[in-house]
Amino acid sequence: MNIIDLYEKYDNLYYIGGVVRDILIKMPSQDVDITVEGNAIEFCENLEDCEIVQTNPDFGTVRVKINKQIYDIASTRKEIYPQKGHLPKIVEIGCSIKDDVIRRDFTINALAKNTKTGEIIDYVNGREDIQNKKLRVLHDESFIDDPTRIIRGLKFATRFGFSLDEHTKILQDNYLKNINYDMCYKRMKDELISTFNLNSNKAFSTFINDKIYKLITEKEIKLPDYDIQNLVGKYYKKINNVWLIYIALVDTEKLELNKTEIKIVEDYKNLLEMDLTNDYDIVKAFENCEIESILLYEITKNDGKAIKYLDKLNEIKPEINGNDLKQIGVPPSEKYAKIFDYILQEKLKNPELTKMEELELAQKYEKNTKNM
Repeated sequence: MNIIDLYEKYDNLYYIGGVVRDILIKMPSQDVDITVEGNAIEFCENLEDCEIVQTNPDFGTVRVKINKQIYDIASTRKEIYPQKGHLPKIVEIGCSIKDDVIRRDFTINALAKNTKTGEIIDYVNGREDIQNKKLRVLHDESFIDDPTRIIRGLKFATRFGFSLDEHTKILQDNYLKNINYDMCYKRMKDELISTFNLNSNKAFSTFINDKIYKLITEKEIKLPDYDIQNLVGKYYKKINNVWLIYIALVDTEKLELNKTEIKIVEDYKNLLEMDLTNDYDIVKAFENCEIESILLYEITKNDGKAIKYLDKLNEIKPEINGNDLKQIGVPPSEKYAKIFDYILQEKLKNPELTKMEELELAQKYEKNTKNM
């Protein structure tokens, strides 16, 4: 048996959520979610030629191996939000397909497609909203239950060119005027990452102008006068945390950052306090910073120094090394660092310096500072 045989044999299997949306939009899907109308674990236990690899009974999910391929299959489930803004609680596994889809964020993601018949199940007019390029929540408490849906809406608007329908926009604006900050910021961070890794000026301007940023800070934030998308695009292949370039301009205090992310933000703040009066100051300031910190400095200061460093100064380095200094009679010591700094200053003034000329400068420096 292969997965296609499984799809064609049973009439209680569905593609669900984003994959159905993407089929209708005619876009490649990032995820393919398969759901059993019923209990997926029990369903898979009764299948032939199906090896159960892992189960999660609390969520009704199961990972199986069929014909040497791994698949994740979910049960239909009902959820409630006993604590607004936090993870939902599952109250039923194996519910109807209707109850499963109507727990989702937007109507465009509340679609199901039967794997056997190909029939698309649409209880909430999601197909019509796709045609109209509208994002519409399924009920008026949606953002209260899960405010991360506001960020998800921004992400879908960015990816698909959709916009919030009028009522959904009113619900969003009302929530942003009365935010419950007792929420799950891990989920919020995850959504911010997936949204701003898209690198979109439009998404960021909406984030600021519509005051969506209020979800992560109570400060007043203004939109920077800078083409961030173009800047990030120029160095995109070197950047690991695109999202943080946007969000660090707002606030990260409520977000749980890892060590690398913390260093990026701290270095950025430290750079803003530095007086970078010459090329040597610029190199020494930026040389141990992640590129995200450097770009954040550029967006904030807009003085061209970060661009100069990344495009030119970063490539200017002394050719000589410790072995070269040994060969000219300089014993290993803390003085090496001072010599290299001196050579760097001279090379920044004259990038055409040869290695031989660097050695001559090093010898002169050593001679002049020998007794110091």
